Amino acid sequence: MQLDNLNREHMCSGHVGCPGCGAALAMRFLLKALGNKTIMIIPACCWSIIAGPYPQSTLKIPVLHSAFETGGAVASGVRAAHDIKGDTETTVVTWAGDGGTFDIGFQALSGAVERNENFIYVCYDNEAYMNTGVQRSSSTPYGAWTTTTPGQHWKRLRKKNIVEALVAHRIPYAATASIAFPEDLMRKAKKAKDMAGSRFIHIFSSCPTGWGMPSEMSVKIARMAVQTTIFPLYEVEDGLRYTINYTPKGYLVNEYFRLQGRFKHLTEEDLESIQEMVDEDWNLLLRKAGVALETS
Repeated sequence: MQLDNLNREHMCSGHVGCPGCGAALAMRFLLKALGNKTIMIIPACCWSIIAGPYPQSTLKIPVLHSAFETGGAVASGVRAAHDIKGDTETTVVTWAGDGGTFDIGFQALSGAVERNENFIYVCYDNEAYMNTGVQRSSSTPYGAWTTTTPGQHWKRLRKKNIVEALVAHRIPYAATASIAFPEDLMRKAKKAKDMAGSRFIHIFSSCPTGWGMPSEMSVKIARMAVQTTIFPLYEVEDGLRYTINYTPKGYLVNEYFRLQGRFKHLTEEDLESIQEMVDEDWNLLLRKAGVALETS
């Protein structure tokens, strides 16, 4: 990626996101890589609000707001319209939260990528329905408190592995990214831009408001998620070739969980169980990437 591209801003100041909003950082980094020849479909999510009320917009690109469940379908139609016009340069992107990707929008997304529609689908993942009051989604991690999993009824189911669900469709490209690793995020966005077919990027986007943490901790928390292997950075090409992009330090998960109010109810026994789950998932990813496991 050329340095001059990185210096260009396609997002104005003055957005209405919360202080420390990881989704705002994610958008800024993504657009630096994609450039202004981009049209974006935004299903109902935090970014429906963050962009600003009509006729103002913090984004310097065309934006089409769509219904919650239609991100994949609308992107398919927008791509077809541009192709009919002979415009092959404009990059079509769906930008959706975890609710509009993992849950409500998954049917349209799955149908679109099964057809290998030529667009990029980006999920900024803040692990709950944050725009409507911090309700649990299938992206909410095991152990988390939300307004629909309150008190002693915190979520006791594991987070859906959305990347593996997309990989199962054998799409050309699927990758994870994090706001704490901007160079990696922008490299993957540029790589996806230069490819054809369905591409999927899953961005870890911390949410101070919903996670119960100070706004200045947003990037640190995102970095800890990678360093603990809770959210590893990797990419998969053609549903087959796995590449791990960063070797984490392997911190214990309790170093990540203790910084967030949504996990303050967890006991040491709970954290030990979660550590086993995280280790299991990391070792499975290593095997898929053909990395030899360390033995004691």
